[in-house]
Amino acid sequence: MIDVKEAVKIAYEYFLSLCPGSGSVQLEEVELAEDEGYWLITLSHFSPYLVDLADRQYKTFKINAVDGRVLSMKIRVLK
Repeated sequence: MIDVKEAVKIAYEYFLSLCPGSGSVQLEEVELAEDEGYWLITLSHFSPYLVDLADRQYKTFKINAVDGRVLSMKIRVLK
């Protein structure tokens, strides 16, 4: 099983490989699923396409806790 530091590293590297122009990527949340089958890692960043740099965007990554595969990347909307 991968630990939280490895899960964060995987999410970060995966995000940068898909969105290399995004700025100021930072860790926001980590959560291990109740069944310990996957990690949920939320990162935030500034979009290079937005005019207002005060707006951060959030992405949540679902990462297999056994082998480290990225299962999904979703937009996280804050309420």
